[in-house]
Amino acid sequence: METFLSLLVGNTLTRLVFFPTVAAIPLFFLARAQAKVAKVYSLVVSLIEVLFGGMYLFSHLGADGTFPLVHDGGGAFSWIPGFGIRYDMAMDGISMPLVMLGILLLPIVLLGSWKGIEKHWPLFGASMLLLTTGVLGTLVAYDLFLFYVFWEVMLVPMYLLIGIWGGERRIYAAVKFFLYTMAGSLLMLIAILWMAWTFKNLNGGVWSFAYTDLLRLDLPVHQQIWLFAAFALTFAIKVPMFPLHTWLPDAHVEAPTGGSVILAGILLKLGTYGFVRFAIPLFPHATEAAKPLLLTLAIVGIIYGALVAWVQADMKKLVAYSSIAHLGFVMLGLLALDAIAWQGSLLQMVNHGLSTGALFLLVGMLYDRRHTKKFDEFGGLAKVMPVFAFFLVFSSLASVGLPALNGFVGEFMILIGSFRTLGWVPVAIATFGVVLAAIYLLKMVQLTIWGPITKDENKTLTDLNGRELAALIPLCVLMLWIGVAPNTFLKPSRQALDGVLADYRGRVSVPSVTQAALRAPAAQVSSNTTTEAGR
Repeated sequence: METFLSLLVGNTLTRLVFFPTVAAIPLFFLARAQAKVAKVYSLVVSLIEVLFGGMYLFSHLGADGTFPLVHDGGGAFSWIPGFGIRYDMAMDGISMPLVMLGILLLPIVLLGSWKGIEKHWPLFGASMLLLTTGVLGTLVAYDLFLFYVFWEVMLVPMYLLIGIWGGERRIYAAVKFFLYTMAGSLLMLIAILWMAWTFKNLNGGVWSFAYTDLLRLDLPVHQQIWLFAAFALTFAIKVPMFPLHTWLPDAHVEAPTGGSVILAGILLKLGTYGFVRFAIPLFPHATEAAKPLLLTLAIVGIIYGALVAWVQADMKKLVAYSSIAHLGFVMLGLLALDAIAWQGSLLQMVNHGLSTGALFLLVGMLYDRRHTKKFDEFGGLAKVMPVFAFFLVFSSLASVGLPALNGFVGEFMILIGSFRTLGWVPVAIATFGVVLAAIYLLKMVQLTIWGPITKDENKTLTDLNGRELAALIPLCVLMLWIGVAPNTFLKPSRQALDGVLADYRGRVSVPSVTQAALRAPAAQVSSNTTTEAGR
């Protein structure tokens, strides 16, 4: 306990992860206070968390722009000694961009929800802060049992966000989201326990859930396939991959604006992060066996998501289905198992969080004014809301992949890397998905802001105010920055991704053993690893 408290007060991952939870405690005592008090308090807490994130990033970022593997404090310490479960947090170039994205989205979501949430604001703020802890903990957990705990922690606040502050079918959407995610994660827990038990049998009865220890297991292919299936199903539900996507449109449509932004912005990325951090490195031979199936599902998801988005009459549903297509693109890059494609996929995870997050915010801002999301209720908004029109066009073009904006860089790298390892057929189909994305997003822009004003209610709409601009401008600045100077955002992850791929290729090139055996320690645990104590 003393060790944990000492980590909580320093410039550590523990402070970064648990500060939102500690700061959420007073909100439970403000449940009867005025909403404005809770709003201001939650926003201040979120800005402090952004400050902590910036301090941590710049104190560990290398002079050459790389980000090494950094363990919390002096390393792991025992949590449940009898089973070898340790409190071990670490961040590297793979998790760092997603951690910073999750921290950045917190104040943006709160600003975007300022008017949309009309009841129980203290509890809404507390739910957002608790969800942030779950997300950040999932991204930095280096013990698989700890990872599972944080993975489950995310469920409750997201369930509450949909179930309390959602639309008319909020209970149905919340329960569906909960059951889908819980069903997958229970299978992952069984797989984690089986791996730890196998390690115990091979290591003199000593349990371990440590990521680096379980990475040393070289399991027979048939065992890898079952274990990979459990992990992959969990992560595929979260992505979500076709045909496990059916919970997503309901969750997005019924969730409040803030819930949709955080769901699309960071929660879905935990599925793709799970593949690159756990499923692929832990089970290389199973990955090779399952790659044709997963690749097919990713390609189908790209086209299916785009086509279904195209026929939507509701703005929010269109943006929701677009996420299926965009995350299918990310999975294509990961399954290419190519350095360029992996860098593009990780960058595209961030890109999707920025552009789709902005689109959900814009749809929410329009809903706050007109209480409808149907295309046929709008038209000609560029005349009465020119600033809104600018941001809608900008965010849509970034999502489409216009050169000089963020989406282009990620998609181009995924296509180039995938072509090198997968050939032209999947790349050609995925490129057609890019064309479809332009069609459905430009359709949204055309029907919403161009043409004549057909509804009298639209003639008196007010344009974006200062609070709404404060939520949108940081996202758009990053969209442009990534598009113009992508190397700034690619450098931190390059070394970590190359290390994981090199270890993967080395393991795949060696035939799997017929009995489980321990390998030499993974190559990625190298002198590049540092601790905050060492700094």
